[in-house]
Amino acid sequence: MKLVYLAASAAVWSICAFTKQPEAPKKGGLTPSETVSRSSQTVADSKDDVVKRGQYLVTIMGCADCHAPKKMTAQGPAPDMDRFLSGHNSAQPLGTFDKSILKTGEWVVFNGQSTAFAGPWGMSFAANLTPDETGIGNWTFEQFDTAMRKGKFKGLENSRPLMPPMPWFNYVNMADGDMRAIFAYLKSIKPVSNVVPSYIPPAP
Repeated sequence: MKLVYLAASAAVWSICAFTKQPEAPKKGGLTPSETVSRSSQTVADSKDDVVKRGQYLVTIMGCADCHAPKKMTAQGPAPDMDRFLSGHNSAQPLGTFDKSILKTGEWVVFNGQSTAFAGPWGMSFAANLTPDETGIGNWTFEQFDTAMRKGKFKGLENSRPLMPPMPWFNYVNMADGDMRAIFAYLKSIKPVSNVVPSYIPPAP
């Protein structure tokens, strides 16, 4: 009986001796490097969320309806993703139309791309919203905010008003977080070099 007891004790001892004991939790939580790593990841996730929010807002607001050149598809005109939000393509001829109808004040004319517009205010062109230097690449958020809330060309207080059909007055009361999200998204898209033509005042 004593031999059986000794054998059982030896077996239990060998199991305990060769079984890896769980490591005691580290005191003090994460190491400094782990804390920095997790903090950086949190910041990156936060920035991604802001950009995604901006993309969502730009989509539902229909910004590409005017600010993106179009390609013809089986379903009709669709935004040209190679030149997405780059505004009126300055390399594309405008074509002609009967300008006399504008003098009545009852008609507005859009080009086939919906990027150039003629009406009683003259002729205006959709701006380049990409982060290229010919677009908003050099803009600050404050400029963007001024353009969207006050309807100022290039977001400069002493500049001319933004021309129709830009509906800037719809964005006057936009939440600051949403405005910043839109700006963050626009700064994240593909830059496209495209100098949009200058506004043309109405003929006398």
